[in-house]
Formats: sequence, C-alpha cells, structure tokens
Amino acid sequence: MRKTLAEKILSAKSGTEARAGDIVIAQLDLVFVQDSTGPLTLRQLNESELDIIHNPNRTIIFLDHSAPSPARALSNDHSFLRDFAKEKGVVLSDVGEGVCHQIVAESFAGPGEVVVGADSHTVTAGALGAFATGMGSTDIAIAFAFGKTWFRVPETFKVTVHGRFSRGVYVKDLILYLIGKIGADGATFKALEFGGEGVEMMGMSERLTVANMAVEAGADAGLFPSDSVTRSYLESQGRGESYIPLHPDTDATYERTIAIDAGRLEPTVSRPHAVDNIALARELKGIPIDQVFIGTCTNGRLDDLRIAAGIMQGRSRHPRVRLIVAPASREVLLSAVAEGYIATLIEAGATILPPGCGACLGTHQGVLGDGEACFSTANRNFKGRMGNPSAFIYLGSPATAAATAIRGEITDPREIL
Repeated sequence: MRKTLAEKILSAKSGTEARAGDIVIAQLDLVFVQDSTGPLTLRQLNESELDIIHNPNRTIIFLDHSAPSPARALSNDHSFLRDFAKEKGVVLSDVGEGVCHQIVAESFAGPGEVVVGADSHTVTAGALGAFATGMGSTDIAIAFAFGKTWFRVPETFKVTVHGRFSRGVYVKDLILYLIGKIGADGATFKALEFGGEGVEMMGMSERLTVANMAVEAGADAGLFPSDSVTRSYLESQGRGESYIPLHPDTDATYERTIAIDAGRLEPTVSRPHAVDNIALARELKGIPIDQVFIGTCTNGRLDDLRIAAGIMQGRSRHPRVRLIVAPASREVLLSAVAEGYIATLIEAGATILPPGCGACLGTHQGVLGDGEACFSTANRNFKGRMGNPSAFIYLGSPATAAATAIRGEITDPREIL
C-alpha cells in the first residue's frame, strides 16, 4: 500500500489511488463557515446563482468570532447568517455555543472524513483522523453547493514523538518547538503526520492542540491516527458509531521525518511578532505582562482550564495583570463549572468570557492598548492580531500563562509547580 494518512483518506474519498502530488476531486463530509468569513462566502454563493446546498445537515454556520456582537455591522452580519441558515435549512451554531473548531471536534468530525472550512484552523479536526483543511470563501461557496472539491494530495512530514513530558511541560511546548525548528513556512502545502509512543499517550485534548497549530508551520493538514484514544473520545461524545481505525502504512513514503524527544523539551514561548520566534520561558523571565488570555481553539478545552486552575488554586493574579478566560464551548464551560475550575479562576481574579473566540482575533473582549503585552494561549501573535498593531503578543501553554498571571512577568511554570 505504502500510503500516508493523507493519501489514504483522499484515495477513499476520491475513488482513486491518490499519491502525493496528484490532483483529485474528493467528496466532502463537512463544510462550514464562521461569522468572519461566512458573509463573503454566502454572498459569493448568491452571486453564482447556485440556489442549492448539497447536504444541509453537514453544512454549518458558526457565530463564534465576535460573539456576542460588539458592533452594529457585525450584528447585521449575524442576522444575515441566521436568515440564510433558516432559509436553506443548514445547521446554525449561534452565539454562546463556542468556537467552531471545538464544536466540530465535539459533535461532527470523524476519522477518515474530509472536512473543509472557511477558516485556516479547520486543521484542528485532524486530531480525529480527518483530512481537514481551510479554504477561501469562494471555494467554500462551491463546496456548499456541490459537496465536493479538488485537492492536490500533499507530501507528508512524519513527526515522531518519543518519551514523556517532564513536569510543567505540555503539548503546546511541543508544537511551538516544532514550529521553531522548521519555521512558520517550513511545511507549506505539506501535511504533518504525528506518531510514536509519545502520541499514543496523548489524550484527544492534547491532539487537538497540536493539530490546530499545524497550519502555523504552513501545513495544509495536521493528521493523527485513529486509535483507542479516538474511539474513547467519540464514545464519550455519544458518537461511537463514527469510529473507524485508521493508521498510515508502515512502509509509507514521507518527504521528511522529524524525531522529537518529549523528555528534553522545556516550557517554550513564541515571542512577537511571529510564531516561529521561540525562546524558553526561563530565558524570558522578567518581561512584564499586562494581560493574560487563556482560551481559544488552541487551549480553551477542559484540560487546559484544569491545568490553569491547578496552578492558580489559592493564588491571585498580579495586580498589574488582567486575566481573561474564554472556554472553547458551552460543553467545556459547563464541565469546568461542575469541576470547580471556573470558581477557582474567578477567585484568582479572572474575568470569564462567553464560549467563543474572545480576545483572539482582536474585535472585542480584550483588545490591547498601545505598548501593552499579552501572554496568550492562542495560536497567532502577528502585529494587530489582538486588535492593536502597537501591542505585543507572547504565546505559550496554559501552565505558563497561569504562572505568568501570578508573577506579572513571563514565568516558567516549574518555578511555581
């Protein structure tokens, strides 16, 4: 067989023997937009005079990026999207349900599927063994109508993770290290495929974090095998029937192989203004921080809030620091309330935002002032990402974020743990 995960999935969905470099037309299992990209997509669809939706039950409109809406124009966009969903019978995920990528993982995507969305972090669903990738608004409009699209089958980098993380080190440190190693454009038009005993030990929350940031290395997809972890997660979400085992062939051909020893990693930080501008947290000690943001499609899951709450327990944020927390979905928020994590974070001085993207994209709920610095668990830190090109964004794990919130400066979480 000699096939990678990308080749296997695109072969099955195109009915061809797809190999890296081939152009295939593949059937789509899920298509979605969100409130930032959705209006343009739907206008493109209307202008094309294609008055059809191929599969309304697997076509989703998410209101998550500016939710609740902070401005009149955005509110009008929301109304436009709601009206379209009602008219066409497509699925609507309204304000407060959460971030599109989290809900796709919780309720929709499955192994062996092809998922496309008008959002670059659609790659998140690769954690479930799906070929998931972001596309432009016109491409997604056509996908809405026909339920298929063309792909160039990507070459694949195999990333093998060995060993266990040391205390205070997490998968966010792993993916930042990898991006720093290969560069922000090091895997452009490629697929990243993750394996090894280190991956076998990762829970689904951890896999979602890694897959989410594959695009920050330029990759079209970030793929994990579908194994017992996948099955357990799908069963926990009431979707056990979606499980199929899926692994690359042992003799698959890869363009590049990268081995990472998890035991040698340390808490890692991405410095302004590029994700691959990395340094160790301990090397940045003393840099003052004005705001800490814990959440997003990268690190807004229950495990992330548990880690942050564990460090914040019995402690308070530094008086200079604004601590903002945005659960990734309503399900995450309810579970975090039930487990006591939200109470712990509030007692530590956090402000809890509704489930959604929050401060990540810079339209509301945490826009930075001139010259201010934010430590965020998000996936991007370019100029203006959080609403102000005169501000500075550092990226890291929920543990490093929590430690930083306590000290008021970038802090290696091992100092507190």
